[in-house]
Amino acid sequence: MGDLQGCLQPLLCLLKRVNFNPEKDQLWAAGDIVNRGPQSLETLRYVKSLGTAFKMVLGNHDLHLLATARGIKPLNTKDTLSEILNATDREELLSWLQQQPLLLYEHGYVMVHAGIPPQWTLKTALTKAKIVESIIQSENADLFFNNMYGNFPCRWQESQTLEVQLRTITNYFTRMRFCDLQGNLELSVKEGADKAPEGFSPWYSHSKRKTANQKIIFGHWAALEGNAEGENLFPLDTGCIWGGRLRLMNLTTRQYSHCSCS
Repeated sequence: MGDLQGCLQPLLCLLKRVNFNPEKDQLWAAGDIVNRGPQSLETLRYVKSLGTAFKMVLGNHDLHLLATARGIKPLNTKDTLSEILNATDREELLSWLQQQPLLLYEHGYVMVHAGIPPQWTLKTALTKAKIVESIIQSENADLFFNNMYGNFPCRWQESQTLEVQLRTITNYFTRMRFCDLQGNLELSVKEGADKAPEGFSPWYSHSKRKTANQKIIFGHWAALEGNAEGENLFPLDTGCIWGGRLRLMNLTTRQYSHCSCS
């Protein structure tokens, strides 16, 4: 499932269309469960209620929710998170969300919200994800959230402090669109793949990308409209929140289903 962003009704419509049964099926979501849409609270409650029938990776909007709940940054004018922050079950929901991973690798598929930088192997990506996950899920989570926001540095380096490393890893996994082969990020451009700034390309298009043989499911980049050139790429963000459709892929058949009802 692509980015939900608080769009519960299209989700329910699509699950009905594919006869989703939580007793025998499992739903994966590529992050950004909440924000921008009209039912962030209800969407978060619903996916949590699925229990083991649901798995997800964290997206930038999910992390933004966790940071604002800590008072680290105020809500933006476009945020639709107030109902969650004021909910009676707020702490239960936020605690559950905080335990979700940045990267999922199961059944031969890798799922990540934005992407994996071209200079990292899958083994490296899994290791880096664990570094961030272990901090987010610990009593030291403020170390992460206090340093999460920012576009710089634009590339991972071993010499970085832990706080900076955490931000760099997170920017790769949850915000990346364009980068160069060495992993230098360009985070200001949000248009489609054909709008790459000079010297940069979509993260997945580099010929020497070390995860080229991995089947990668990702969301985040609505401007792709569900199209990414190359093998083993499964882009699921088709811009439901922007008037597009919600996309679901059957992992067995690799067939897509869509729903645009509201």
